[in-house]
Amino acid sequence: MGFARGVNSVPLMAAEFASAGSEYAVVFAGQGDQVVPVVLLGVRDDENLFVSADGKWLGRYVPAFLRRYPFVFSSSDDGQNFTLCVDEDYEGVNREGRGERLFDNDGERTQYLQGVLGFLQAYQVQFMRTLAFTKRLNELNLLEPMQARFTLRNGSSLTLGGFQAVSREKLKALSGEQLAALSAQDELELIFTHLQSLGHLSATAERMGAGTAASGVGEPVDSTAPETVPA
Repeated sequence: MGFARGVNSVPLMAAEFASAGSEYAVVFAGQGDQVVPVVLLGVRDDENLFVSADGKWLGRYVPAFLRRYPFVFSSSDDGQNFTLCVDEDYEGVNREGRGERLFDNDGERTQYLQGVLGFLQAYQVQFMRTLAFTKRLNELNLLEPMQARFTLRNGSSLTLGGFQAVSREKLKALSGEQLAALSAQDELELIFTHLQSLGHLSATAERMGAGTAASGVGEPVDSTAPETVPA
């Protein structure tokens, strides 16, 4: 998983909230129609606190966005056709016959490639469902800019911003009909999972202390929960 060492967040699909929300902080990033849920993997730019020095994943759950690498779909402008692409710079890609083949001797797709295509097709379906979820959050004006402030043991502070979260007050102000509609789509459960997951911000930041000796990323973080406030 060394390829993910430099990313502090990755997109998360709605279907992953239950698995990811029990371990990571789930927030929202982007603007307008491009808002997507993301899972926070670090509290500073270009820093993933869930990848070890030897490239092993340190968490229990690996987001699907990372599991699909080095493959990705590229869509046409109308979104009707998709092309499977592969990052040839990934160290696992080779032309020497090592590992899983994509095509057999007759040029047909191997079972491995069929599995990759199936995974990405399912991912695309979940991606569209996730966009519908964030669109409803925007329509209900539930999202607001937020930032988390951490106090380090050396007395210095660290602020993480650039993300959005559901406003508890705006959620409480929704009508019974609006809440019922969210519940019918299982989206109210997603919102509650997101809000509860914010409690993992402190645990994520504390990983900075665990990595100090290996990477010199900073002082250990106080175990107190961070202060999360409107930006």
